[in-house]
Amino acid sequence: MSNNKIQIEKESELEVLTQVKREHEIILYNDDVNTFDHVINTLVAYCDHTYEQAEQCAYIVHYSGKCVVKTGSYEELEPICLKLLESQLSAEIH
Repeated sequence: MSNNKIQIEKESELEVLTQVKREHEIILYNDDVNTFDHVINTLVAYCDHTYEQAEQCAYIVHYSGKCVVKTGSYEELEPICLKLLESQLSAEIH
């Protein structure tokens, strides 16, 4: 087997493994209850966002109705999503 073919196969395997690891997402939904400040502060606290990232997500949620705020394994995302729900945000794992 040529080195090029081996390299391509290794890259393909890496792509598949990467896709498997990122299969779940926390989606935050818009509501008419929470303030921008509350959403931003909650995303900073529980999703490890910077203030700027959280602010951008808050605007995306406000204008688009939803936004992916965190990706990872289900086991990693479940406690984060529960914290968002406990903070009265509307979120779910997909």
